[in-house]
Amino acid sequence: MAPPAIVAALRPTATAPASVPAPRAAHDGMASTIVLGMPQLCAGGVSETWLLKDVGHRHWTLLASAAGRPLPEFEDANGAAVHAAFNAVTLRHGSLRAARANAVMMVGSELTRLSNTQFRSLHHISSGGQTIAEVEVISIFVRRTVAGVNRSAAAATPLGLPPLIRRPALTGFAATASTLRAERWQEHFGIKRNEGRAQAEFVIDPCPSQDFNGYGFLYCAMFQAFVDRAEWAFFRLADIPSSTLRRDIIYRGNIEVGDRVAVSLMAVLRDERTITHWCRLTRKGGGETLADIFTARDLTAG
Repeated sequence: MAPPAIVAALRPTATAPASVPAPRAAHDGMASTIVLGMPQLCAGGVSETWLLKDVGHRHWTLLASAAGRPLPEFEDANGAAVHAAFNAVTLRHGSLRAARANAVMMVGSELTRLSNTQFRSLHHISSGGQTIAEVEVISIFVRRTVAGVNRSAAAATPLGLPPLIRRPALTGFAATASTLRAERWQEHFGIKRNEGRAQAEFVIDPCPSQDFNGYGFLYCAMFQAFVDRAEWAFFRLADIPSSTLRRDIIYRGNIEVGDRVAVSLMAVLRDERTITHWCRLTRKGGGETLADIFTARDLTAG
């Protein structure tokens, strides 16, 4: 069951705020049904990397709708480009391997507001009458404070959004993400924070044409893909492609083209059916934390 909707004010009125419904233009990437083919699939069912790219685009489109814009293009009061970046993502109720080629996947999306610069979207993914995932995205608007330098990105307020009447209390995943980001957590996914330590490291050299997005940032959908590559290197789970049951991603930074990313295995729990781990992504050579990613994966045949 999805967490209670986070109260948000998207319009400058005194009435109870509402979610922003999905736009319906045929060209906007918000189609409610998708026939699954090779672009959407991997050896373990629906590709999680593709899915995060898809819901990310839906999130940006919903933001444009909230701002009354035809396209998700934003700027601040000085005319500087402002971008919506993933701040945190959770995938839950994962059953991605249940979907097959040529099956119809259905997506329902809604958007609510958390603050002047942060929004939350919820995406319900189903196929064959079965939920195969729920994905919740929290974004923050940012701009580069130094031209061309990704690591200079800082929170920014775009033009065009209505004023926030009241800032809601954080609940559900938004509250969890806030606790994780502030390092106030004690246990998550069964992993104790005080027992976390770097046990192994896998280094990735991101490719500009594959891993960076059209705005020049390391693509937020690639962070979890890096963890999957590291998981393969650490554990070589070859008998059955593992499938994500749940994943929480806390984004903390970005890199420049040419930087390398170190994926450190901080903790792992494993039994016959599942593997759960916490990985920390850092900039190799600099040490800045880029993300903390908690993953629970199914090791059974489904």
